[in-house]
Amino acid sequence: MRRWLTVALLALALPVGAQELKPFTPESPAQIAASRAGRSFVLAFWSLTCAHCQQELADFGRRPTVNLVLVSTDTPAEREAIRATLARHGLEQAEAWVFADEFAERLRYAVDRHWAGELPRSYLYAADGSRRAVAGRPDAALIERWLGAGDDQRRTATSP
Repeated sequence: MRRWLTVALLALALPVGAQELKPFTPESPAQIAASRAGRSFVLAFWSLTCAHCQQELADFGRRPTVNLVLVSTDTPAEREAIRATLARHGLEQAEAWVFADEFAERLRYAVDRHWAGELPRSYLYAADGSRRAVAGRPDAALIERWLGAGDDQRRTATSP
């Protein structure tokens, strides 16, 4: 019930024309992967206070063809700053989420039980559903290779 209330309040608080920030819950990683089944994409976690994250967002802003899902590890209370940051980097059209649970460890565990919280953190998903975790700012060439990867690279990936 609390989660639905959060979703409803976020929807009501959304100014006309503003980028939607979906609430990221423990179920969200599976929902995101299912909605992109058969397609390669990047799931990138970032924060307003992370300098390297800002550089990564700028990199993604220069690559508008990347199928990108952005998740802010900040709180829904910071939604205006999150939207402003995404707009500053030209990412207004990217699918955007924000951590919706005060217990961030639970959300990180739902994504990857080995993730200790370091940012930026990205997951490169191949069309076959395999994925590769990248701690820190991913190299643009790695993203390009992964998204267009052949079977040999996918064999080295870990499953979601």
